[in-house]
Amino acid sequence: MTSPALDDLATAHITPQTTLIPTIKAWQYYLADQGNSPHTLKAFSADLNLLAIYLPPDRTLGGISTTDLNNFLEWMQKGRGVPCSPKTLSRRITSLKAFFRWLNSKGVLLIDPAERIIQRSVISPLPVVLTPGEVEAALQAAEDFWKRPPKDTRYLALFDLLLHTGIKKSETLALRVNHIDLEAPGGPLLFVRYASPQHRYKERKIPLPESWVALYPHYRAQYNLPEHPGTAQDRLFPWSPRRLEYLLEDISLQAGLDKHISFEMCRWTCALRDWESGMEPDKIRQKLGVSKIQWREVQMKLRRLAGQDVS
Repeated sequence: MTSPALDDLATAHITPQTTLIPTIKAWQYYLADQGNSPHTLKAFSADLNLLAIYLPPDRTLGGISTTDLNNFLEWMQKGRGVPCSPKTLSRRITSLKAFFRWLNSKGVLLIDPAERIIQRSVISPLPVVLTPGEVEAALQAAEDFWKRPPKDTRYLALFDLLLHTGIKKSETLALRVNHIDLEAPGGPLLFVRYASPQHRYKERKIPLPESWVALYPHYRAQYNLPEHPGTAQDRLFPWSPRRLEYLLEDISLQAGLDKHISFEMCRWTCALRDWESGMEPDKIRQKLGVSKIQWREVQMKLRRLAGQDVS
């Protein structure tokens, strides 16, 4: 939720006579306060800065019309001399609409010049997910790796965690033993953390399933994971990215699947399972660690994967 104090501060000195450059800076503060990623801030700001380059430098907010914005988009596609893909054009239209909608909602502009611009949505192909039957077969295969010689717990520890938390490969590689809290008041939790301050907005706590909690002592004992952090061996999965990918591929082969299980497939399968279970959309967004802007496309894909109407 936006902090009223910061939001008011961002727009306090903006009027219809203000030019684009100082307004874009206020827009950046607003986006950051909304919890958007540095990547989103950079992309949206770059889109608006291009508009500032296109328009005369003394053009005020109140002097920008729908015609100006349509001409700008036409220039982006045909006059700038730099390729503009359909996906980039779609994002730039989204940037314009979000920016001017914000100004309109704050009373800076009584008329939103971007409202009548036609959105040209471009959605990337739907991700591949595991069906319920494939999930069951994969879990059985991972358990077989544990229960049958040479009795390796890694397969089930990795796959069950990905299936229930939806974390990314990079997040999996960064996990430490102290990111597991089995004594949390509300139940066992996984703490997804980031070393870089600019990614702190992605940090989150995700409930751990009983199945994984029951397996964890066996996994920790087999691979001598320390009970306390502070050593070079305190990574939860102390193997290379390629080795972990091979583990998932081995599960695919053992289960007789045509699909090749990957981190991304597990992430989307987790999100779809949560969606179909009736979990609140914003809780799924927070669990995945995506911004509200990124969530728009993610949510649309989940609806399509679930066979729901997206019109």
